[in-house]
Amino acid sequence: MKFSEQWLREWVNPDIDTQELAHQITMAGLEVDDVEPVAGSFSGVIVGEITALAPHPDADKLRVCQVSDGTMTHQVVCGAPNVFEGMKAPFAVIGAILQGNFKIKKAKLRGVESQGMLCSESELGLSDNHEGLMVLPESAPTGTQLRDYLGLDDATIDVDLTPNRSDCLSIRGLAREVGVLNRLTVSEPVIEPVAPVHSDILDVRVRAWEACPRYLGRIIRNVDLSVESPVWMRERLRRSGIRSIDPAVDVTNYVMLELGQPMHAFDLAELDGGIVVRMAESGEKLRLLDGQEISMSEDTLVIADHSKAVAMAGVMGGEHSGVTEKTRDLFLEAAFFDAIAVAGKARSYGLHTESSHRFERGVDYRLQRLAMERATKLLLDIVGGEPGEIIEALSEEDLPEAAPIHLREARVAAILGLAINRTEIEEILTRLGLHIDKLKADGWLVAVPSFRPDISQEIDLIEEIGRIYGYNNLPVTEGVGRLSLRPHPEAKRPLARVRDHLVSLGYQEAITYSFVDPKAQQLLNPEQQGIMLANPISSDMSVMRTTLWTGLLKTLSYNQNRQQQRVRLFETGLRFVKEGEGIEQEPMLAGVVCGGRLPERWSNARGNVDFYDVKGDLESLSAVLGLRLEYRPGRHAALHPGQCAEIVHNNQVVGLIGAIHPAIQKSFDLDGAIFLFELFLNPVLTGYVPNFKEFSKFPEVRRDLAIIVSEGTSYAGVETAIRAQAGEYLTGLRVFDVYEGGNIGEGQKSLALSLFWQHPERTLNDEEVQDLFNRVVSHLGAELGATLRS
Repeated sequence: MKFSEQWLREWVNPDIDTQELAHQITMAGLEVDDVEPVAGSFSGVIVGEITALAPHPDADKLRVCQVSDGTMTHQVVCGAPNVFEGMKAPFAVIGAILQGNFKIKKAKLRGVESQGMLCSESELGLSDNHEGLMVLPESAPTGTQLRDYLGLDDATIDVDLTPNRSDCLSIRGLAREVGVLNRLTVSEPVIEPVAPVHSDILDVRVRAWEACPRYLGRIIRNVDLSVESPVWMRERLRRSGIRSIDPAVDVTNYVMLELGQPMHAFDLAELDGGIVVRMAESGEKLRLLDGQEISMSEDTLVIADHSKAVAMAGVMGGEHSGVTEKTRDLFLEAAFFDAIAVAGKARSYGLHTESSHRFERGVDYRLQRLAMERATKLLLDIVGGEPGEIIEALSEEDLPEAAPIHLREARVAAILGLAINRTEIEEILTRLGLHIDKLKADGWLVAVPSFRPDISQEIDLIEEIGRIYGYNNLPVTEGVGRLSLRPHPEAKRPLARVRDHLVSLGYQEAITYSFVDPKAQQLLNPEQQGIMLANPISSDMSVMRTTLWTGLLKTLSYNQNRQQQRVRLFETGLRFVKEGEGIEQEPMLAGVVCGGRLPERWSNARGNVDFYDVKGDLESLSAVLGLRLEYRPGRHAALHPGQCAEIVHNNQVVGLIGAIHPAIQKSFDLDGAIFLFELFLNPVLTGYVPNFKEFSKFPEVRRDLAIIVSEGTSYAGVETAIRAQAGEYLTGLRVFDVYEGGNIGEGQKSLALSLFWQHPERTLNDEEVQDLFNRVVSHLGAELGATLRS
């Protein structure tokens, strides 16, 4: 929130300079982002009055002005399109210095002498507006220094509030904080009830009490909106980052900045019958004040009349019922909208307004009547009019209710590391506007005011005491606690082990968003519906990911577009899938590989990575994790048919590996052979516990076996069959040749394997080994239809 330092000091004026004030606010937990002057550096600029105007004799776009400084008249040549006789504007006299150390001197413009300069807002550093002269009110005293008249020796302070501190989204709230920090009384403006002069009321009905427990309205007749808002109001709005529009809008914005209550003014003539606060009908249309037409959903709260919606509650009014210069009767509203009911609604329609910013964070539910009286008085002073009675629709049971909080003295000392005097704690709580209802032996019972919706539990009160006491005043203490060692299963592998090993294999870790493009995800994982976000950052980040491949392929595309052809990326993170009525978050490991098998170098063999390189990386990882993974043919929409395998552990499918499907590769605009893998982390992070086994001193026996099996038989099946009959002394099994074609026969292949046996305590004899070998051959024939190759 941006605010004027001068405005704040009208409420509370500590004896500290601007920088100290900003530091004090920051140290109280309200971070100051920026402090900047409200105007550029200039001097010698006064309020000038144009008493006469004549065309330039030698230039169509220039005019010769006679400008009074209150005592004498100066001739000034001016090219501004909005200059007129009787106008009051900033006048830089001879010797004045503008921004950039630009000194005003006598000059001749196309042969006519000019004794000074009439200024625009941009030339004074007030805004970027350079289209014409800055127009000052007729009441501006001629000859007065402009800095004094507009109070330009001021600073705009920009505070970056955390979402919980909605009470500080106003001058009133900030003044309350500064007053507490400096032990000063806040001088609030006296706001007296405005007496009604007519009894006209509007029919107000609330059909959504939970979303709108309190709604106030008032009719003000015979206003004159053709007048201009006073310069002091326009300046305060400008210094808060809000543009002046017309008196009705300016007053509601001013009250919002001053007190923290968003308000809205309707053109009474455009309201049909009365006001109805209700939920929108599905597809109901509303053209907003910014000209945008939206189609609303049923969960959107609206302000309607008896025939149509006229505003999106807490966000923006409708164009049809907006005030104009022709408006003669106003209907002024101030409401309390439940923060949950309006949260995210503005963003869901691509909007963000000062009102929605406040209502989403929580507005004081007792502030509406005070704001109505303040806005009424300001409007009457500026545009005149005749106020009616305040109409209030109220549901007490739907208003928030803050239960008293039990604050323990010992808990304050334990959390802050300091025993603060009871009297000082009570003083801090009282200065914060909290009420100590009942003293307890071990502490206090504290009632929370309506303007602090962020305080709901004991720790919140302790935080308040700590920040007001001063974080810098709290001692540095070492925490003391009794801790016991947590058991760590030896078979459980840390995730860091996975990351470190993949990095050692040449991979780089990527971290991508959990929010992904629904179209890309649908291509990669059409069988699972992504979970839509209620308030997405953008349309291409609107669903939660069901696979990590979506982000990795986008990252791969980014790298390839920057001439990085050899890419090895992995990511560990959560995927999000619907599980009944809930959401299941599953830890995953995924990777993408493309490019050369080895980095390009004169000594390295050339050749691109293939399926078996990636499979080898996973087998290397499984060895580190103490796992025995199996691979069997599989199918997946994102992977190439025939180049896709399921990864199996303990007869459970724990992942996939394969080449990307050509259609998906084209969709992502990727080049070259690309391979993907993805594993569920939970089942693969637990492996066997390493144990020592003594080396055998006795010789190893080797037997070679060549078998013919059908082409579709997997090596995993062959290995399982061999190990089932090879006995406990089998120490090794290797494939050293695969052959197809020739005299093997169509649809078949030959596998040549080496089997190794070794006994730990003696030498194996030939009869024992031959018996095991024969059992293996027999079992292969029975199980897989394998025959010995002659």
